[in-house]
Amino acid sequence: MAKRVLVTGGSVAANTLAWWLLRGGFDVTVVEKAAEFREGGQSIDVRGVARSVLRRMELEEKVAAHGTGETAWTFVDEHGKVIAKFELSKLGADGPTAELEVLRGELARVLYESVHERVDYRFGDTIAAIEDDVHAAHVRFESGRSEEYDLVLVAEGVGSLTRELIFKGENEPRWMEVTMGYFTIPKGPGDSTDARWYNAPGGRSIFLRPDNKGTTRAVLTLQAPIREAPESAQEQKRLLKERFADADWEAPRVLDGLEDATDLYFDLLRQVRMKRWHKGRIALTGDAAWCATPLSGIGTTLAIVGAYVLAGELSKTHDIAQAFKCYENIMRPFVEKGQNVPKFGPRLMHPHSRLGVSFQRSALRFVSKPGIQKVLTKVAMPPADKVDLPDYQYRASS
Repeated sequence: MAKRVLVTGGSVAANTLAWWLLRGGFDVTVVEKAAEFREGGQSIDVRGVARSVLRRMELEEKVAAHGTGETAWTFVDEHGKVIAKFELSKLGADGPTAELEVLRGELARVLYESVHERVDYRFGDTIAAIEDDVHAAHVRFESGRSEEYDLVLVAEGVGSLTRELIFKGENEPRWMEVTMGYFTIPKGPGDSTDARWYNAPGGRSIFLRPDNKGTTRAVLTLQAPIREAPESAQEQKRLLKERFADADWEAPRVLDGLEDATDLYFDLLRQVRMKRWHKGRIALTGDAAWCATPLSGIGTTLAIVGAYVLAGELSKTHDIAQAFKCYENIMRPFVEKGQNVPKFGPRLMHPHSRLGVSFQRSALRFVSKPGIQKVLTKVAMPPADKVDLPDYQYRASS
């Protein structure tokens, strides 16, 4: 009999984990609190070794077919004049636009559709309680049902409730002093395949990115020490509208779009810092274990690679403790590199004074010169290849 595994979460890490667990011969159940598969989300990068994992799954081309079409990052002033431009065609994988740029929901959908007929997906439920002993993990769900599993793998988000249930008080978050609002707006006449970034004084930026849906993905960012998010979407919208009311450039259009947006995701950026990722028969992976935040540019890569390594180590041995230990030994150095976002980074990218914005624009003009930008991007871009990807030999076929 294959070992029974419960995976919690329904996005990139969870679905990648389910794929590789099936390859290892496990019986997989995935529980997700959302009532159905969750679509939507902003553009995410799949870089470095994560592309190698997708290639081994024979899913790289399917994911690439859902690419957003983004071709460059362009920094503009309040009049829309280009200050600096970093093009995919010139920088390739080293640039801010990844060669594999895709919407979060579409990547998760490709992964989900590759396994959903072989996995027991249970939407609209969560873990209410769990007891772990030498024989099994005894799980009680919010729905009232109770079951036993050989393993429970938590692949939820940064605010994972299951992590707090099992590893209560162990997360020591690193707050990044950044608040971001993500949402979708109608495509405007100035929108193209370029992602456009505008800085306004007061630690503010407006970021507009293309998608493959005929709309535009907007990101409003505040470099400010907010630690408690407004509870309702309307209150979150009100906060963003107040802060960006005088931001110039395309702020009026973006704020009009925000008013009608139904997909606002409001995020107070913080990294998850755990001293351990496993306990008995339970392990954490993805953002629940190590959220690096969007500032790292490597969150999706870590999610995919972490799921691959965790499933691979569990497939190698019947010794759960040894598998978890090897998983941590491989992933922790990679995660620590990804989390190494300088504390001054957000402030540097979001100047507060008009003089600071002016200095930033002068610096961008300089570093965007052809000979300099290649050197800079190699130094500044996320360490997406800084791990030796194991080659697991599976006993069972997919």
